[in-house]
Amino acid sequence: MHLELPAAPNLWRTDELLASGHNSRAIARLVQRADLVRLRRGCYARGDWWRGLDAASRRRQLIAAHALGTLTTSVGAFVYSHVSGASLQGLQLWKVDDRVHLTQSGCPSPISHGRDVVAHTRSLASREICFVDGLPCTSLERTVVDCCLMFTVRQAVILVDHAARMGADLGTIRAQCAALAGRNGVVALRRALELADPRSESAGESLTRELLDRIGITPPQLQYVVRTPLGEHRLDLAWPERKVALEFDGRTKYFDYRPTSDVVFAERRREKALMEQGWTFIRVEWKDLFNEVAFKYRVLRALNRGAGASSVPFRRSAAG
Repeated sequence: MHLELPAAPNLWRTDELLASGHNSRAIARLVQRADLVRLRRGCYARGDWWRGLDAASRRRQLIAAHALGTLTTSVGAFVYSHVSGASLQGLQLWKVDDRVHLTQSGCPSPISHGRDVVAHTRSLASREICFVDGLPCTSLERTVVDCCLMFTVRQAVILVDHAARMGADLGTIRAQCAALAGRNGVVALRRALELADPRSESAGESLTRELLDRIGITPPQLQYVVRTPLGEHRLDLAWPERKVALEFDGRTKYFDYRPTSDVVFAERRREKALMEQGWTFIRVEWKDLFNEVAFKYRVLRALNRGAGASSVPFRRSAAG
């Protein structure tokens, strides 16, 4: 006969499991049965709960597991930062790993943090520290700067756009960027700030805008409103003078709020009403953003046959 896990919580330290009557062999059996998942040394998660989490939630729970595991040993000398700070702040991240990042002013202990932890060393001002769900975390602006210094331009654009939507002080970030001239990684931060626009409502829209800029096509207007007999419709990206709209079709756009069939039907009615007014639609999916030649051809073809088109709509001649 074996002991079952209690109804709550979903994370445990080893000593908590032992105190509840589970010995080392019982814990090993629970892990083997997948009732428990070992997240890191000395910390476990309920298996079915863990498997039901998405990637962003898992990153946050790995931070919580680290905090829980260090509860009895930490002296409060570190702050969660970089990708971990972004995860706690709820910022959109793309192509990042699950390691826990923390920043401390020094290395008071020779004991390693472990392979799942990346420790950064620097002093933080009080204004650069906040608390999220009771955990110490770098401020929104500091988090953006730290992340972008280790990100590609595309990763940085997604992050900066989302931070801007959340109310980050872009002036503060620009000042920090200027002070980092010559530092490794500052180019990605600088480019992301040049492209930053809080009106980008998803990671896909941010990547689409970055790609349009990189291939030299005239920037579109964001969240452009068009009136039709069916009411007002908002377009993700638009070139209104040519009546061309570019819509990013992400999965969450269709699954967040209403049944898929309802959303698709409403989308088709909306698109039909706009097409009757002469609008051309370009629908982009994730895979399209990684085939630049085909993407560029589709956009230019749509723009060149748009209403009143008289020239190739490049932002600069070098793009040809």
